[in-house]
Amino acid sequence: MNILTANLVLSTLVFAIAAWIYVVPRLSELQSRTILLPILLLHSLRHLGLMFLAPGATYPGIPSEFTYPAAFGDLLAALLAMASVFAIILNYSRATLLVWVFNILGSLDLLLAIVLATSFGAAPYMGAAYWIPAFWVPALLVTHYLTFVVLIRSRSRAA
Repeated sequence: MNILTANLVLSTLVFAIAAWIYVVPRLSELQSRTILLPILLLHSLRHLGLMFLAPGATYPGIPSEFTYPAAFGDLLAALLAMASVFAIILNYSRATLLVWVFNILGSLDLLLAIVLATSFGAAPYMGAAYWIPAFWVPALLVTHYLTFVVLIRSRSRAA
């Protein structure tokens, strides 16, 4: 296992433990909106994935087969997250559908980026952008999971 993979796995474990201690026990007492808005605001910052395209943030030679899908997938996820924030705040009738779309596409984007980074050997070229998969992606993975839990729970309550 390489160091980046170890950091990604261990950071995900730390975020999962924090969620288990602080968020999961309160899920039944909080409204979906109360849980989703901070998560969606966090994901609205995924435009930071564009750093993979910024000279100086990564080393020369980082595989474009990884950088372009990762950067633009993150940008799309950020835009969907922000749209979801406004949809929830404005009580848009299809807000839940938009959150589902964001959460599915955002989760797939992260999984694809992990696969592409591994397949094309992007880790040695991460440079200053190393913190994204080592710290940021684990937080995003755990909050995607929490979002799925909230969406499924809301759907069960509605039924």
